[in-house]
Amino acid sequence: MNPTLLWILSAGLVLVGLAGIVLPALPGTILVLAGLVLGAWIDDFTRVGWFALAAIAVLAVLAWLMDYISAMLGAKRAGASRQAVIGAAIGTVAGIFLGIVGVLFMPLVGAAAGEYLARRNHQQAVRVGISTWIGLMAGMLAKFVLAFMMIGIFLVALLV
Repeated sequence: MNPTLLWILSAGLVLVGLAGIVLPALPGTILVLAGLVLGAWIDDFTRVGWFALAAIAVLAVLAWLMDYISAMLGAKRAGASRQAVIGAAIGTVAGIFLGIVGVLFMPLVGAAAGEYLARRNHQQAVRVGISTWIGLMAGMLAKFVLAFMMIGIFLVALLV
């Protein structure tokens, strides 16, 4: 296959992966990783070797873990009940079907609803919902930082 087309595919995977950090239907970190591995493969791993790819893979795993941990840590930090954590998880899954607004705000709604059902305290439910949302946004920011670190390691290995 034409190397130029492969480089275009590699860059496309990375760009779609960056969009996937925000968009729920796309596995962002995995697509960034796939694009970078494809880029290394195009050059037969001569400039981007296994050490650089291992570092990139470690960052990808860390970014992937951010998806699952960030919102729940925010909820736990606010003293959330077990029901609030379950509500945040359900809200996250439900948000996938509601697009970007759902992804951004359904974990908040789910955590607040779960906390309200557990303790019947409006103020605590709102605090838990907001803490969950802050955790989710912090996790998304961390995933962006890690994805750009992955790209940076790749570019340094490729160009130096």
